[in-house]
Amino acid sequence: MAIITICCRYIVFVSLAINYRIIEDKKLNIEKLKERFNDTEYLLTKDIAEFYLSLDPLVKKTTINWRVYALIRKGILTRIGRGKFCFGSSKIFAPGLNRKEKVIYNKLKSEFPFVDICVWNTKILNEFMQHQPGNFQIIVEVEKEVSQSVFYFLKELNYPVFIEPTEEILEKYLPTDKEAIIIKSLVSESPLQESGNIRTITIEKLLVDIFSDSIIFSAQQGAELRTIFQEAFNKYTVNQSKMLRYASRRRKKDSFQAYLSTIQIYGSKNQDAAKL
Repeated sequence: MAIITICCRYIVFVSLAINYRIIEDKKLNIEKLKERFNDTEYLLTKDIAEFYLSLDPLVKKTTINWRVYALIRKGILTRIGRGKFCFGSSKIFAPGLNRKEKVIYNKLKSEFPFVDICVWNTKILNEFMQHQPGNFQIIVEVEKEVSQSVFYFLKELNYPVFIEPTEEILEKYLPTDKEAIIIKSLVSESPLQESGNIRTITIEKLLVDIFSDSIIFSAQQGAELRTIFQEAFNKYTVNQSKMLRYASRRRKKDSFQAYLSTIQIYGSKNQDAAKL
């Protein structure tokens, strides 16, 4: 008897869950939403609100907010900025780190346990480039106050290492037969991510950095820079609010935003929305 009761309750629960999903999907009007914004590059919160208000003029703001949350949870929409969305689920950029980068990071963390460190390899840019360079560098970013200490520590370990190198230094001394380490100052509040307990770069930081530093990333300039941006946006979810916030931290927001407006994936609407 107890088993029958449990089975009955389970059936009722499943039935209610299915009915809830059907009602939820019906209220979300997913197909109508897709049809309405089929040719739209991205949606703003006000666009979604206007859509639901056109179907039901009495719908509450809190209800619209819940529907936006439900659309994100279902993978129908992805948040790409503050009040800004695109269709599809999130595609997170995860830079591959090889053994050498992991060893360097762990050695630095052991020697400087309380220092923020970001490690990555310029090889990850190949994924987005049309003409790929023949040699790569390991980028180590640390707080400016300890950059000299980190430089001498790696130097003592016999790594080929440079600290904030000039164009002349790179042209004269950068080895072409092995990967050199380039030490840069880590901008405060940089958007980073964890990859196997290693702090590394995000797609937002990557795009801002290669735009801002034409010396270290000389191979990624000109038409190649445009290709990188287009490929990055096509392949991955880029949080534009986070990216512009970091560009502002680097004091590059205006020039960066102006550059974005010239790329095919951005229009004047995108530029205006990014300012929200």
